[in-house]
Amino acid sequence: MFEISDLKSKKLPELQEIAKGLNVAKFKTLKKLDLVYQILDVQASNPKIVEARTEKSTEEDKPAPKPKRSRIVKAKPQAKETKSPAPKKEESKDTNADQKTASSPTPAPTTEDKKEEQKPERKPRQHNKSNQGKKEHQKTGSQQNSSQQNTQQNNKPQHKKNTHHQKGGSDKNNSNFDKDLRNKYKEPEFEFDSIIESEGVLDIMQDGYGFLRSSDYNYLSSPDDIYVSQSQIRLFGLKTGDTVLGNVRPPKEGEKYFPLIKVNKINGVDPQVVRDRVAFEHLTPLFPQEKFNLAERQSTISTRIIDLFSPIGKGQRGMIVSQPKTGKTMLLKDIANGIAANHPEVYQIILLIDERPEEVTDMQRNVRGEVVASTFDKEATEHVRVANIVLEKAKRLVECGHDVVILLDSITRLARAYNTVQPASGKVLSGGVDANALHKPKRFFGAARNIEGGGSLSIIATALTETGSKMDEVIFEEFKGTGNMELQLDRKISNRRIFPAIDLTSSSTRRDDLLLDENTIQRMWIMRKYLADMNPVEAMEFIEQRFKQTKNNEEFLMTMNQ
Repeated sequence: MFEISDLKSKKLPELQEIAKGLNVAKFKTLKKLDLVYQILDVQASNPKIVEARTEKSTEEDKPAPKPKRSRIVKAKPQAKETKSPAPKKEESKDTNADQKTASSPTPAPTTEDKKEEQKPERKPRQHNKSNQGKKEHQKTGSQQNSSQQNTQQNNKPQHKKNTHHQKGGSDKNNSNFDKDLRNKYKEPEFEFDSIIESEGVLDIMQDGYGFLRSSDYNYLSSPDDIYVSQSQIRLFGLKTGDTVLGNVRPPKEGEKYFPLIKVNKINGVDPQVVRDRVAFEHLTPLFPQEKFNLAERQSTISTRIIDLFSPIGKGQRGMIVSQPKTGKTMLLKDIANGIAANHPEVYQIILLIDERPEEVTDMQRNVRGEVVASTFDKEATEHVRVANIVLEKAKRLVECGHDVVILLDSITRLARAYNTVQPASGKVLSGGVDANALHKPKRFFGAARNIEGGGSLSIIATALTETGSKMDEVIFEEFKGTGNMELQLDRKISNRRIFPAIDLTSSSTRRDDLLLDENTIQRMWIMRKYLADMNPVEAMEFIEQRFKQTKNNEEFLMTMNQ
């Protein structure tokens, strides 16, 4: 094994000979320092080859085990062979030839022969710094008589054995040095734990673990999913629909997803608070008592009419009943923008089921709220999955005291999707509706409630009527009495190009006395009695004309005295 100090002390031709013996590629074109490091790299990668070469050289260098015949002149070539450097095969052949000529019968060795003997001794001795004292001893021995020189030759095999043991110790040191070199050139390992912070909605699998779904993919399976272990779900008491914010780390070898390593917030609240929450099913529902102010900032005629004739409160379960092409989607958009402008504390979700893709894009660009959609080109199973996870997310937010609004378009198509997914029970209603299929959409719509002690879930859904489908009529009849706010749209009004096409006489809110003040209730009582004698088209024309002449609802109520 070669050390870097030994290699640097050698000349370039000697290094090239060593590199040739180690099969170093392109060693003739390298500079001295580059060649030194190349030899060390080859030595580090193939230590067994270097050790095998050194062991062969030591075995060849061992003298014959007959110390008594050391006085004979013919034994001197063997001593010369021991002095020759091991890795140089070509030089060893030349030295053997020189030794044959030098071994001719001469009476006594001359001083020139002694010098030639001493020169090859220096090359192998340079590998070990500990043998410098022995060189001086050999120089003094060259000036003495031949008998002293013969005794030195008798002692040389013992010195050779000692140097061999010293080489074994230096090999261990070299191997440790090579490991240090390899550690220096090893690529640094970077750890990105707790750097990335991500958020998602938890979807728990049947096996107990779960994934944080991304809203960019409508809470369906995606490459952005974050793995949540079963122990974390148990530790923090997580449920399906929890919005979790935490730190993640990149996946290691054999892992497929980014795992969650730290939970910072759950539903915008500290994890310790969420652990003691009451389940949504055990919360006390109340009538809506706080009204959404839709007639102030960013108000339109549609939102002003809704604010007076059928007010929407926190925890309202409202239904917009409409025929096709009556402007229900535009009305839903106006309601969403009015709530977002006047009530920034409300978390708003626009859920579009079985709608056109261009309407989804229009909603995403024009509404300030989270838009979750499953267009009509998707399967019914995807409609159901998206609706379920949105409902679970809303429930978890309400459990933590938030006010949530879901604008659903439309509940009729959601009920159709549930009817498609529902396995056949054998009981089929008229229109092909399964008897058990409407239970889940009813549970979705019935989740809207005002919670005692804080928090509310409001659902405003659209329902289709007079589409020519018997199934739609059955679905509408099932949902007709479940809501506490109803807004009827009339096709005759929309045909006159009067928008919003609201049938004022049939639109109302249950217990609106909890939402409106006493003065407004009295004036609206008079207004409804006045409009009852008109048909829906005349009533809408009259109200639209008066609303255009006033800036806000307070001014409109004051003009009723005139």
